[in-house]
Amino acid sequence: MKLKGLRAGLLSVWLSGFLLIALSFYGTQLLSPSSSLNVPFRYSSDSITAPRITIFTTLYGSSFEENTQALLAIRSWLALSSQITIVLFTQHNPSSSFTDKFGSRLLIDSTIDFTFLGTPFLHSMLARIEAYKSDIAVLMDPETVLLPDLISALNHAHELDRDWLLVSSSVYIPRFPFHWDESGHFWRQDSGKRVRFGELQKMMSLRSWQSNSSECKMIMAWNNLELPLHCGVLPPFLYQRGTYNQWIVNEAMSCKRRFVFDATSTISSFFLGNAENMYNRSDNVSELKTRNWEYIGNSHLGQLYGSLLSKSYTLPKLLKCNKRYMFVSASDRSIDLSIPKGKSLGFRTREKISACISRTKSRSLKLVLVQKDKAVPPPLKFPFDVESLLPLVADKNRTIVLSIAGYSYKDMLMSWACRLRRLEVPNFLVCALDDETYRFLILQGLPVFIDPYAPKNISFNDCHFGSKCFQRVTKVKSRTVLKILKLGYNVLLSDVDVYWFRNPLPLLHSFGPSVLAAQSDEYNLTVPINRPRRLNSGFYFAQSNGPTIAAIEKVVKHAATSGLSEQPSFYDTLCGEGGAYRLGDDKCVEPETNLTVQFLDRELFPNGAYGDLWLKNDVRAECEKKHCFVLHNNWISGRLKKLERQMMKGLWQYDASMRMCV
Repeated sequence: MKLKGLRAGLLSVWLSGFLLIALSFYGTQLLSPSSSLNVPFRYSSDSITAPRITIFTTLYGSSFEENTQALLAIRSWLALSSQITIVLFTQHNPSSSFTDKFGSRLLIDSTIDFTFLGTPFLHSMLARIEAYKSDIAVLMDPETVLLPDLISALNHAHELDRDWLLVSSSVYIPRFPFHWDESGHFWRQDSGKRVRFGELQKMMSLRSWQSNSSECKMIMAWNNLELPLHCGVLPPFLYQRGTYNQWIVNEAMSCKRRFVFDATSTISSFFLGNAENMYNRSDNVSELKTRNWEYIGNSHLGQLYGSLLSKSYTLPKLLKCNKRYMFVSASDRSIDLSIPKGKSLGFRTREKISACISRTKSRSLKLVLVQKDKAVPPPLKFPFDVESLLPLVADKNRTIVLSIAGYSYKDMLMSWACRLRRLEVPNFLVCALDDETYRFLILQGLPVFIDPYAPKNISFNDCHFGSKCFQRVTKVKSRTVLKILKLGYNVLLSDVDVYWFRNPLPLLHSFGPSVLAAQSDEYNLTVPINRPRRLNSGFYFAQSNGPTIAAIEKVVKHAATSGLSEQPSFYDTLCGEGGAYRLGDDKCVEPETNLTVQFLDRELFPNGAYGDLWLKNDVRAECEKKHCFVLHNNWISGRLKKLERQMMKGLWQYDASMRMCV
C-alpha cells in the first residue's frame, strides 16, 4: 500500500510539473516579440475564421496596363491574404489581359457615377459598396502599397464588440528598391535576395520619408457595410479631390454610431511618385488648373453640409507592441478599455505599456479640419466656357445633346441626365439659365455653361407652356443652338421633360445633312402631323451646315420680334404661315435655304398627348412595345404635375434625397 501511495504521489508531482511547464511556455509566447518580423514576406493559408476583406478602389482612364504603380499595389493587396477580394470601380472596363493577371479575386464594377471628366463620385461608390457581402470594407488609393500588418490590425478590429471605422495615412517614398518575384508571394532585392517583413518596416520607420498630408492617400476600413459611416446624406463629393475624409471622420465621431480610431501607427503603407500631381491627369484634360474646380467644389460641399465646421476631434490610436494591440487616447496616452470582449491585460503587459508607448514613433494621421474662422472657399466656377466644353463632350461625329433649364427644373434635369448616362450617351451639354443652376450642376459633375443673356427672375412654379416666363426662356434655346452650330457642332436639342428609351442619334443622322428632324406636337390620329404650328421645338436635331444655320438664324430673328414663344417662330419660318411650305403629310421645305423639315414618326417619337400613352397603367411597357425612342412629358400644365406624372409612371432616374442616379 505504501508503494502504491508513493507511485501516486510521484505521478501527481510529475503531472503538476508538466502543467506548470506548459503554462510557462504559453505565457512566454504571449509576452515574446512577434516572430513575424523575422520571416520572409509570405503568407500561409488563412484560418477558416478569418474575416472576409474587400478592398475597393478606382482607376481613371482606360490605360490600366500602363499604370505600373497600381499593378504593384494590387499585387501587394492580394498577397496579404486569400480572404481578400478587390473591387475596381471603373468607367472603362480594362482588357482581359489586365484582369487575367489577378484572377477571380479582382472584380470590375462600372455601375457607379462619374463626372464628365471621368472623376468618380464618392457617394455613389459608398452606396455601391453597401451591396457587397463582406465582413470588412477597405477604401483606399489604387497606388498605395500595403504590408502584412494591415491584416493583423483588421483582425483585431473585427473582434471589437461594436461597429467601428479605422483610418490610416500612408507615407511617401521616393523610391522602393524591391520588386515582386514571379510567384507573386515575395519581395526581392535587385540581387534576388528575399526581403523580410521586418526589413520593410525598418526602412519605413527609420528613414525620414515625407509624411502624408494628402487626403487622397488615406486608408479607410469599416465593418457592417449596411450601416452608413455617418448620419444623414453624403454630399456628392468627388473621389480623391480633398475634404471628404475629414468630413466623414468628423461626421462619424459626432454621429456616435461607430468607434472611430487611427491605426496609422499599426498599418504600414506607402506610395511612390509625385503625390501632388498623381491625380491631376485625364484622358482629355491634363492641366492642373482644369482640376482645381473639383477641389473647390468638395470644399464648398464640406462647408455646406454636415459637421465639418464644428469642433475638431482627436482620434484614439491603435498601437502595436509585442504582438499586443491596444487603443490609446491621443490626448493623455492612457489606456482606452475598448479592448475586445474576453481580452485582458496581465500585470507584466501593463508594466510594459508605458515603455512601449514612449518609444512608438507614430506616422501621425493629419486631419486638418476646417474651423469656423477659416476663409470661405473661392467662388465655384468652371474653367470652361461653351467653346472649350464642346470638344470635351462631343462624340466622334461632332454631335452634342443639348438641354437648357433653370433652377425650378433642376431635379427633372438630373433625372434626364441620369437617363442619358444609363443609356451610355455621354455627349450631352447643359446650358444653365441662372447662377443657382450653374453652381448646382457643377457640384453634380455635369458639363454646364451659363447663358449671360438669359432672362432673370424666372418663376419657380409658374413657368409652364403659354406663360410669359415660358416665352422668355424658350427663346434662349434657339440662340444657343445657333451659336453651337456656328462652332461646327451638330445639336440634338432635348427638353428635360423628354424621357429617353433608346438613343435616337443613329436614326437622326440618317436623314441627311440638309434636314432638320423635329418632333410633331399633333395628337389627332386622323390628320397630317405637319399641320400649322405642330412643330415641337423641345426636341429636334440640327446639323452644322450652311442651310441649317441660315434657317435657324431666321428663326432667332423672327422670335426676337414675336410676343409668343419660339415654337410658333419655328413653324412659321420653316413651314410658312399657315403651312405654306408643307410637303406631303410629314415635311416642309423652307424655300430660301432649301432646308427640309422632317416631322418624326409619332410611334417612335410620341408627344405627351399622342395615343393617351401617359394614361396607360404601364407606360414603359407600352412604349417599348412601340419601340419608342423618346416620350415627351408635355401637353400638361405646371412643373409639379409634370414631376408627379413622370415619377408615378416609373420614368424617373434621380434620387434627390441621396443626390445620385438610381
